[in-house]
Amino acid sequence: MDIRKLQRVIVDALEDVKAQDIKVFNTSHLTSLFDRVIVASGTSNRQTKALASNVRDSVKENGGDVISTEGDDVGEWVLVDCGDAVVHILQPALRQYYNLEEIWGDKPVRIKLSTPDPFGGARSSEPDEDEEEEEAAPAVKKPARKTAARRK
Repeated sequence: MDIRKLQRVIVDALEDVKAQDIKVFNTSHLTSLFDRVIVASGTSNRQTKALASNVRDSVKENGGDVISTEGDDVGEWVLVDCGDAVVHILQPALRQYYNLEEIWGDKPVRIKLSTPDPFGGARSSEPDEDEEEEEAAPAVKKPARKTAARRK
């Protein structure tokens, strides 16, 4: 299965079960084992298990392979290995502690999500593989000019 189709299937499956703060990272320059890391949050053990189950089912329905699943028994951090994409589904406290975005996140993939991201995630379509995505520099705030003189 094409990597773009695979990541779309995974992201759609995560959105179907209301995953939070979904991030997709291109890791092909870091390892030859997989091309994408997808990180998402679930609010409870039950939701993380449901997210993982939906990802597995959706990937299989669309002709992809699921190599293995880890952590499904506890549900605090569930990993779904889909070959070219590895999906990490964590509860927010674990996600903050392990900070996988710092390890894998130097090349975020911009992908359109159907739900608004309160954390400011990517919203546009993914750039071509040839294009290097550049992060826009944050706008520099200038102090306001004084427009009115003090009157007595």
